Amino acid sequence: MSLEHSYSLIAPFYDAALAAATRAQRIRSIAALPPEPASVLVGGVGTGLDLPHLPPQHRYTGIDLNLAMLRRAVPRTATLDFCCVRGDAMRLPFRAASFDHAILHLILAVVPDPAACLAETARVLKPGGSVLIFDKFLLPRQIAPLRRLVNPLVRRIATRLDVVFEELLESTPELVLESNQPALASGWFRLIRLRRGYER
Repeated sequence: MSLEHSYSLIAPFYDAALAAATRAQRIRSIAALPPEPASVLVGGVGTGLDLPHLPPQHRYTGIDLNLAMLRRAVPRTATLDFCCVRGDAMRLPFRAASFDHAILHLILAVVPDPAACLAETARVLKPGGSVLIFDKFLLPRQIAPLRRLVNPLVRRIATRLDVVFEELLESTPELVLESNQPALASGWFRLIRLRRGYER
């Protein structure tokens, strides 16, 4: 079963499972957006759980591969300057330096190639722009035997359990770490803020 198919099946239940559990952390992450109007990419927008918490002054583009998820997101965009795009977060259909900021909530640990997703986000981000991440990551050299044991099955139907954020950051040197804070589940979930460096 592909991730696109499995998330089509999950879509009707996704909000009930995640909305309340992740609301506070989404709000914390989004609060780091600057007050000045800007263009913001929402990668893996899903059913739009971030949308009620987005400040209205920005111009948003949300991308997701799954049509069933996007259909649930669209009604939540009514009060925002928001464009929904069906596309692949690992191969973004946007020109370089298209966005001032990017939000990546619960997407890096879902896509098959999180390094490609982060690299593509960096590519479409303007120098000086920020990336706001909320997701679950293993710590470097963390053994986590149970997560690693079930990962081959779980990653095919919902999410990866073996992503190490520090390895992703090493593969994307144009992004600089500004903040890395524990969020949920004793720090398994983290709130991370990155900044795209300026060209030399």
